[in-house]
Amino acid sequence: QVQLVESGGGLVQAGGSLRLSCAASTRTFRVYSMGWFRQAPGKEREFVAAISWSGGSTDYADSVKGRFTIYRENAKNTVYLQMNSLKLEDTAVYYCAGRVWVGVLPKNTPEYDYWGQGTQVTVSS
Repeated sequence: QVQLVESGGGLVQAGGSLRLSCAASTRTFRVYSMGWFRQAPGKEREFVAAISWSGGSTDYADSVKGRFTIYRENAKNTVYLQMNSLKLEDTAVYYCAGRVWVGVLPKNTPEYDYWGQGTQVTVSS
């Protein structure tokens, strides 16, 4: 069983930045593809970004392209989400997710096996 623990959420003004972290409790972190999702009140959980086991491949939702960056440090068993130019509509609970790498970047919630508890990001005007 893999445990994922997110941190780094908080309150930030529009236009500001935050970096989310997700620490994994597995010695085989390097074989996992990782993703970030978010869920706003009254809405379904949606894909934000994903990264391959090596970090060589990434993908983003159109709504965050050019503003968010996903990256990982396998030596620290951690994946990050750098969020810049934050907008009001980025307000949500952000979740990290993981699954063993199978050759493609998973972008749908059922494709992931492990989930963190979530961290709140609130963007104010």
